Parts: sequence; structure tokens; C-alpha cells
Amino acid sequence: MSLIKQHEKIEKNVLLLTLGIFLTIIIGGIVEIVPLFSIQNTIEKVDGVRPYSPLELQGRNIYIREGCYNCHSQMIRPFRDEVERYGHYSLAAESKYDHPFQWGSKRTGPDLARVGGKYSNEWHTRHMIDPRSVVPESIMPGYPHLIETPLEYDDMADHLRTLRIVGVPYTDDQIENAVAHLEAQANGDLDAVTEAYPKAVGGDLDGNPDMITEMDALVAYLQMLGTLVDFSEFDAGEANAYR
Repeated sequence: MSLIKQHEKIEKNVLLLTLGIFLTIIIGGIVEIVPLFSIQNTIEKVDGVRPYSPLELQGRNIYIREGCYNCHSQMIRPFRDEVERYGHYSLAAESKYDHPFQWGSKRTGPDLARVGGKYSNEWHTRHMIDPRSVVPESIMPGYPHLIETPLEYDDMADHLRTLRIVGVPYTDDQIENAVAHLEAQANGDLDAVTEAYPKAVGGDLDGNPDMITEMDALVAYLQMLGTLVDFSEFDAGEANAYR
């Protein structure tokens, strides 16, 4: 009974209540933050993960602009049904260069974390123009304007430079050659791109050789999702433990 009375005093005293809330936040913060200093890294080290190429980055910007994340997640949870349908569960390292990440919270359409290489460039282009031409039951809207809209990329170097400020490890050479790399990838000159961005997919991605379009960029982004990490190097027993 006395504890209830003491608690009542705190509730009626603004200063004591504020102090109590402040102390609770401090204690909770310490419990959450201090353990992070006792481990070497909060993100596993995974070979193959790299920053997005300029063309992929522009495609990602379009993906976000068009609201694709509202219906498609990019995070495969470590459950058997998800792993069997979509592939290896998502690793934290795969999202470490994402600003913002595309995990999503809703799946009106399938997860896209491993969509890279699953379909052809032509399939992706047709799907974006008229989804029901390749998936009859689809309720996704079409985005035909993407193949008619020239891609704007004059400020590509500034874009990479800004991302480097928040931790994406773009080199001086990558920043200096941002526009050249984008054009080379879109035109299929991959020798000039893959050295800086391994496994980049390039060429006339949208079937329109007359100009570099927003569709080119979006397809380049989709085609690299989930392709950078060689999951054959992961222990199968480790994967099964999460199912």
C-alpha cells in the first residue's frame, strides 16, 4: 500500500515524474547501446557487396520515386516458406549502402531481394509497360512513361559525393567518372564499368537504343538485386538453422 502512495506522489509531482522518465530513458539507452561497443561489428562481413553503380543508383531513385516499395519488400525473412520461395534469407550487409533501405512492410507483389537475373531485360521492360502482358493476374499499374523519358544524370558525380559523406565508400575515381560509367553501362561497354562495379548488367536494357531512358536505369537496378553475394559459400547448415 505504501508503494502505491509513493507512486502517487511521483505522478502528482511534475518534476519527479520528469526526472523518473529521464532516468528510465538513460538506463534503457545504456542497456541498448553499451553492448554494441563490446562486439567487433554489427554487420557481418560478406564478399561481393559493393556500392551501386551510377546507372543502378539512378534506377533505385526511380524505384523509390514511383513508390515500388509500397507493394514490394526487399527483405527475405529467415523462415522456411520464404527461403524456399525467394532464396537465401537477406543479410544485413546487403543493405549497408542503402539510403534509405528497401526492406518494406507489405507485399502486394512478391519480394524483390533476389529478382536479379531471374527474368530477361525484355521481360522487365514489358512488365513495367504493361504488367498483365507477362503476368495476367497482376494488379500492378503500368509505367510506360519510363521508356519514353530520357534519364537525367548530369549531377551524378555530386550524387556519389553526397553518398560518400554518409558512409558509402565511393572512390575519387568513381566520382570523377560517374557520368562516363553510367553511359558506358547503358551502352554495353562493360569493360569500362565492371572493374569499378563487378557484376554490373549493361547494354540496351529497354530495347530503345536511341537514348538512355529511365527504364534503362530501373532495369539495371532490378537486375543486380541479390546477385552480388555468392551464397554457395555459405554453410547450408547455417541457412537451415534459420528456417
